[in-house]
Amino acid sequence: MSKPVPDKAEVALEYPDKFYVGTFEHSSRFEAHLDGSGFALVLTRPGAEEVRKSVHLHISFGLLAGILRELAASVTAIPKDDIAHREQLAEALSELQAALGKE
Repeated sequence: MSKPVPDKAEVALEYPDKFYVGTFEHSSRFEAHLDGSGFALVLTRPGAEEVRKSVHLHISFGLLAGILRELAASVTAIPKDDIAHREQLAEALSELQAALGKE
């Protein structure tokens, strides 16, 4: 079940001979879930064929854990007075931690 993108995402793919970049904003949708081997994320921008796009990403649990550790180590990049974003992240992480403890 996809949901509206609450903020914004930018995706860039760089190959030796090509560069692709796409932005997913409020008119876009996302789907995220855990499966048996990791984390799946789908970003979709609906619309006519010339603007429609999607990105599908699957990250193993080990890599996801590493990403979360790197995020924790770099949290100082979020200004201390950016209370709204800090609270959004803290609430989401609390929900994930609580869900992990329910099993």
